[in-house]
Amino acid sequence: MTPITLLFLAVSMSADAFAASISKGTELKKPTFRHAIGIGLVFGIIEAITPVLGWAAGKASQQYVQAWDHWVAFTLLSVIGLHMIVAGLKKDGKVEHRKQTLWLLVITATATSIDAMAVGASLAFIDANIIATSFAIGLATTIMASMGTLLGHRLGKFVGHWAELIGGVVLVGIGLAVLEQHTAFF
Repeated sequence: MTPITLLFLAVSMSADAFAASISKGTELKKPTFRHAIGIGLVFGIIEAITPVLGWAAGKASQQYVQAWDHWVAFTLLSVIGLHMIVAGLKKDGKVEHRKQTLWLLVITATATSIDAMAVGASLAFIDANIIATSFAIGLATTIMASMGTLLGHRLGKFVGHWAELIGGVVLVGIGLAVLEQHTAFF
């Protein structure tokens, strides 16, 4: 995986956390920098752990799917990307106001990182450096979620769906690149 691909992957994986953190920022009305960093760290740490879990599962099953692993990676990345695109298109801009709790934040961060687990599994099939990838995803998510929290009270209903749309398109593109690299499909 090239550094540019890694950057695009990390940013696209942080798109759903960015969208969720905008909602959190909207709920906080006027978040402080300290609060934004705290929210970003929760999202970033969870988003950095889940690809490693997925990678471990992918490595454990790799011997069984090695002949068609690139198709598995393509399918997983494409399905996740298409799901993000559909979710981005369905956003209506309404903001729900809920009480902020750490558990609600952890649940939200976990829900937005499930796709990172599937991406981690697909990365096992192409022998990507999971430590560098996990660190990049966690760092990008921390930064994006912190920014999203700070921007949330101003841009909440305008920006969130675009982040998911763009992230989904990038994941489908990475899936196509994996397929192109491992087959003569294109």
